[in-house]
Amino acid sequence: MVPADDLARLAYCGDRRHMESDVRNLCRQGLVEPHSIEGHESYSKQVLSLSREGHRLLTRENLVPHRQAIYHGFVKAKEARHDADLYRLYHKVAKEIDRVGGKVRRVVLDYELKQELYKKLSRVPPDKDLAYERIRLASEYELKVVNHKIPIPDLRIEYEDECRDVHRLDLEIATRDYRPQGLGEKAKAGFHMFARQQDHPKLRRVLDTQEISARIFAL
Repeated sequence: MVPADDLARLAYCGDRRHMESDVRNLCRQGLVEPHSIEGHESYSKQVLSLSREGHRLLTRENLVPHRQAIYHGFVKAKEARHDADLYRLYHKVAKEIDRVGGKVRRVVLDYELKQELYKKLSRVPPDKDLAYERIRLASEYELKVVNHKIPIPDLRIEYEDECRDVHRLDLEIATRDYRPQGLGEKAKAGFHMFARQQDHPKLRRVLDTQEISARIFAL
């Protein structure tokens, strides 16, 4: 999902009138659906999601790379605010990748990674050492095992550098609602941590309590 405010600012260079005109046309054609989400401190925001018909159009016309997964609809309302921030996070990091001469090739959401990992873990034969297979599988996806689990990032960006070598950045949006153990596991997994400015003090205290020196970047 994409917040309307962020779409106007990041994709339309602040031209909200142009953005709203395009969105009205897309909604009229049934390709995009508007939603309202709420959260802490009377937070309210309009977000846009791809409709089922919009998903079909992109797939039918091959308008996205074949390895890039696309989604439609509005699934978990309680996670909507967190998920809506992923669009801003992507633009923030993609801008830096572009600045150093890189090019984004693929974006992978946690849902896609979890689906692949859990599917492979469920197929491990009973006579195999599950702990070893978990480590092997994590290594295959360039992830780590922490506390006998494989933490999954909110967002993975795959990009090429100027030499066409492929790199991956694992990104996590931390919020004040994170449990200390979960936040610690994400940090130990080596993810690049981002958070809204007002959440930094609490998150920093949690990490300091666990003696984890991970840096938290501004979202």
